[in-house]
Amino acid sequence: MKSLLNYFSKLEFILWSSSVLLIIVSFLAFDRTNYMTLIASLIGVTSLVFSAKGNPFGQALMIVFSLLYGIISYTFNYYGEMLTYLGMTMPMAIFALISWIRNPYKGNKAEAKVNSISNTEQILMWLATAIVTIAFYFILAYFGTANIIPSTISVTTSFLAVYLTFRRSPYFALAYAANDVVLIILWVLASITDIHYVSVVVCFVAFLFNDIYGFISWQKMKKRQTE
Repeated sequence: MKSLLNYFSKLEFILWSSSVLLIIVSFLAFDRTNYMTLIASLIGVTSLVFSAKGNPFGQALMIVFSLLYGIISYTFNYYGEMLTYLGMTMPMAIFALISWIRNPYKGNKAEAKVNSISNTEQILMWLATAIVTIAFYFILAYFGTANIIPSTISVTTSFLAVYLTFRRSPYFALAYAANDVVLIILWVLASITDIHYVSVVVCFVAFLFNDIYGFISWQKMKKRQTE
């Protein structure tokens, strides 16, 4: 515990503890029954604080979160979220975990080496994103996915996020932040039908702030590693 307290900065500890408190309070206020949602939210927000420091453990936790979130999405017929996290985010988190472990910064296994992607790779990435988005739209339509437009946009932002995470680009956190905004909209719509899902909305609000911090943190890491 002492090592963890020394590992994280005061700002990181405040951000994590505030997120945990917000998630628990929202669960007690709006849910109190779906403990899987609570567990998934706590695991997810913890994964973000580790990922913000380039620690591979964050990706290990993301694998667990993806599995739980996929199950939660299935309960509200958000098949896009289920397919995205179980079929894309979770497998890519495994590849990202391997990539981060294999590319430590100066032998420090707790910090991945920040990478930059070329202009050619960026073009190919956006092309692949367009193909995935179009393909998933028809897949989601076939399964009768609820709120199909934001669900499809969620697939787009998720694909960008997992790809950039695998490539160790600082912009993965920014892509996840964009995904958080889409997910907040999705679960607000779900909350209109079932108030229990307000706790999921709060979860992704907490994720949004953590991902924004993650982007800032990785930019600082990139500058420090370059110097």
